[in-house]
Amino acid sequence: MAAVIRNRYLLAVSIVLAVTVLTAGWLAYLELPAIPPVLVQPPIQTDASYVGRHSCAGCHAEQDRLWQGSHHDLAMQEASDETVLGDFRDAEFRKDGVVTRFFRQDERYRVRTDGPDGKPDDFEIKYTFGFTPLQQYLAELPGGRLQALSIAWDSRPKEQGGQRWFHLYPNEKIDHTDELHWTKRSQNWNFMCAECHSTNLQKNYDPASRTYNTNASEIDVACEACHGPGSHHVAWAERKPGYERIDAGTRGLTVLLNERQGVQWTIDPESGNAHRSTARGSEQEIQVCARCHARRAQLSGDYRHGPLMDTHLPSLLQETLYHADGQIEGEVYEYGSFLQSRMYAAGVTCSDCHEPHSLKLRAPGNGVCLQCHNQDKYATEKHHFHRTGSDGAQCVNCHMPAKTYMVADPRRDHSFRIPRPDLSVRLGTPNACMNCHANKPDRWAAGKVRQWYGHDPKGYQNYAETLHAARMRTTDAEARLLALLRDKEQPAIARATAAAELSHWLSGNSLPVLAEALGDADSRVRAAVVESLAPLPPEQLWQLVHPLLRDPVRAVRMLTAGALAGIPAEQVPPSERADFSKAIDEYLASLRFNADEPAAQVNLGNFHAARGESREAEQSYREALVIDPDWLPAYVNLADLYRQTNRDREGESLLREGLARQPKAAILHHSLGLLQVRRKNLPAALGSLKRALELAPDDARFSYVYAVALQSAGHAREARAIVETALTRTPGDLSLNELRSQLTKEVSNR
Repeated sequence: MAAVIRNRYLLAVSIVLAVTVLTAGWLAYLELPAIPPVLVQPPIQTDASYVGRHSCAGCHAEQDRLWQGSHHDLAMQEASDETVLGDFRDAEFRKDGVVTRFFRQDERYRVRTDGPDGKPDDFEIKYTFGFTPLQQYLAELPGGRLQALSIAWDSRPKEQGGQRWFHLYPNEKIDHTDELHWTKRSQNWNFMCAECHSTNLQKNYDPASRTYNTNASEIDVACEACHGPGSHHVAWAERKPGYERIDAGTRGLTVLLNERQGVQWTIDPESGNAHRSTARGSEQEIQVCARCHARRAQLSGDYRHGPLMDTHLPSLLQETLYHADGQIEGEVYEYGSFLQSRMYAAGVTCSDCHEPHSLKLRAPGNGVCLQCHNQDKYATEKHHFHRTGSDGAQCVNCHMPAKTYMVADPRRDHSFRIPRPDLSVRLGTPNACMNCHANKPDRWAAGKVRQWYGHDPKGYQNYAETLHAARMRTTDAEARLLALLRDKEQPAIARATAAAELSHWLSGNSLPVLAEALGDADSRVRAAVVESLAPLPPEQLWQLVHPLLRDPVRAVRMLTAGALAGIPAEQVPPSERADFSKAIDEYLASLRFNADEPAAQVNLGNFHAARGESREAEQSYREALVIDPDWLPAYVNLADLYRQTNRDREGESLLREGLARQPKAAILHHSLGLLQVRRKNLPAALGSLKRALELAPDDARFSYVYAVALQSAGHAREARAIVETALTRTPGDLSLNELRSQLTKEVSNR
C-alpha cells in the first residue's frame, strides 16, 4: 500500500462558480469530427470464471516459478512466522507521545497503539502488505475494515539503514483526529489498496450498514489479475467437450497480452536507436499494468480487462502530482510518466523492459537500455561525459531519476527524459544532475551541459513553460495552452492537461479549440475537455458535448452525463434520450460503487442539486459528512444548497460547525463570508473573507472576492492593493485584471 498524501481524493468534486463565457454564433453550426476507435483490443465477452493460480501452474510451470517470490506474489499474505518480517519481540516505537508496542500473544501477532478514539488498545495483525524495501501490516476494525498501520518495518539490510520500525509520516504530528491516522479512511485497505494487491477483488460495501464484506479469488496478485478469469482457457487446454470451438487464436483467454508477439527491434546504425518491426496496434498490456501502476480513480467494480478508462480515470499532469515539465512529484507510480515518453510513442511496452512474471529487468544495469540503443554510441563518455562505471554513466540515473516515497522506497520516473538543468534555472523544476551534485547550483549544471553540447538540450517533452504559465496564470497562458492542445506531436496526457487547464480561460478564443478537441483520437483528451467545459450554461454545454454520450469509452460517457445533469428531461431531443439515460445510469452506478467515499456522495449530491432534487441532494451531502466529518466540500456544497433553498440560517450553522472542526479551512471562511454578504452583514463578511485569504494567499478567487467586498464597503484603495498583490502571483488572471482596471479608475476619480 502506498503512503497516503494529504488531500488524495478519488473523485473530483464540483463547487459551482460563476463563469463568464463569450457565446459565438459558430456554436450553432459546429460539427464534431468522428471519434476514432479506441486503441485497445476489446475484451472478449465471456462468462469465464476464476480458477486460481494452481490451475495455471500445471501447464505454465516456468512462469509460475518466476512469479514465486515476486512483488506480485508477496503483495499481501496472511500474517505468519513465514511472512512477518518485522520485530514483534516486545519492540517499542515512540512518536508524538504515543508508545506503540509490537508483540506476540497466543501465537498471534499484535500491536498495542492508539486506536480510533486515541486511547491505547491491542489490535491483531491479520495480514502483511508487501515485503521490500518495507513491509506494512493490516489490522482489523469493526465493519469489515482492514487498516494499514502508519508504522512500517524497514526490511532493507541494516547496513542500508533497515531492520527498524519507522513512521511513514516522520515529519508530521499525527493523532487520532488526523486524516492520516492509521484508523482513518485514507488508510483503509478495502478501497485504497485492495484492488491492486489481490485478484478479482470484490469490495462489497453496504451503504445501509456502512460495512464491508470484501473478498477476492486470491489474496495476492496472481495469474488472473493480469490475464483475466481462466476457466475457458483451462477447458480449452484440457479439450473439454464443447470447448473445441474456441478460436485457436484466443485459446479461451479473456485477454491476450500479445503485443510483443513476433515483434523485432532493429537498431538503426545511423541513429543508434531501435525501430519496431510493426507498429504497436494495441495498448492492452500497458493498460492492464496501468490499472495498478497509475495514479487513478476507480469508477466501477466490474473490471473486465478491457480499456482502462472503462473502469478507471487516470490523473493528468496536475500540480502537486507532477512538476510543470511532467517529472514525478507526488506518488503517481509509472503510467503517467511513461505516457510522456518517446519510448511509449515508439511502441515500447512494459514487458520490453520487465520480465512480466518475475517483474525483474530483462537485463542488469545498462543492459536493459542497450537492448535498443547502440552501445558504441550511448555507452561511451562522449555521450554521458562521466567516467565509465561511475554512477553518472548509468543510463537510469540521468534519464530515470528516482524519488523516494514512504521514507524508504525509491521509484524511478518513467518518462525517459533528457536532463534539463536550464529549465531548473528558469522554472524551478528538478533535474537529475542535482541527485549526484547536490552541493552545486542549477546554473552550474546548465553551464556544464551547454559546454558539452554547445547548446541547451531540447528533449521530447516540450510543455514545461506552458504548464508553468498555466499554474502561474501568466498573460500568455491561454495562448500557450491552446497551442499545446493543438500540437498532436506532444504526448496526449500533456494535451489533455492543457485542455483541463483551459477551464480557467473559457472564452471566444478557447471554446472553438476545445470544441474541436471533443473529437480527439485520445480518450484522455476528450474526458479532459468535457470536464473543462462543465461550467458552461447547460444548454450551451449540451450543444457541444452531447455526441459524447455515445463515446466508445465509458469514463467519457459518464463525465459527459455528469456535466449534463442539469438538462431537464423535456429539453432532451427524443433521438438522444436513450443515450442520455444510459450514460446517466452509468454515472450513477459509478457514484454508488464509490458510496464509501465522501467525494462520491458530494458528486451525487451535486447531481441531485442540478436536477432540483434538493431532498436527495441534502441526504447525499449529509452522508458524506457521516463518512468523514472533516470533508470540506460537503460543508461548502450543502451550505450552497441551503442558499438555493432560502435556508441561509441553517447554512451558517453548518459552516460554523465545520469551522469548529477545521478552524484553518480557508474555503469554509470564504463560504461563510459570502453568506454574510448575502445577509447584509458586511463587517462580519470582510472579516471572514480576509481570514480566508490569509489562510490561502495564493488562491486568486479569494483575492478577487475579498477585493470586491472591500470595494463595496468603500475601501477601493485597499481593494486595489489586494488585487495588485494577487496579480504578482497570477498575472494573467482575467477577472483580477478587469477588477484592477475598475479600481484604478475609481481611485483616480476620487
